Amino acid sequence: MDYQLHFSRTPGICGGETVIRGTRVTVRTVLASLAEGASVEEIVADFPTLTPESVRAVIAFAANSASDDLPLAAAPAVG
Repeated sequence: MDYQLHFSRTPGICGGETVIRGTRVTVRTVLASLAEGASVEEIVADFPTLTPESVRAVIAFAANSASDDLPLAAAPAVG
């Protein structure tokens, strides 16, 4: 999925934060909802301007960001 097609960033909208294209819902807001345990369906119900595909685009963005930016910690010694 090319998640970038679902996002936009405009200085005058939401303080320049990245939003879901055509909405004022920020990527950060969707990520926070996911972190709180909300399902895709619950997020779409809470933010009717979103689609399941746009929420999945946020998940794809997060997965890609995590694979690029987060170092893996060494496994702790057991025993």
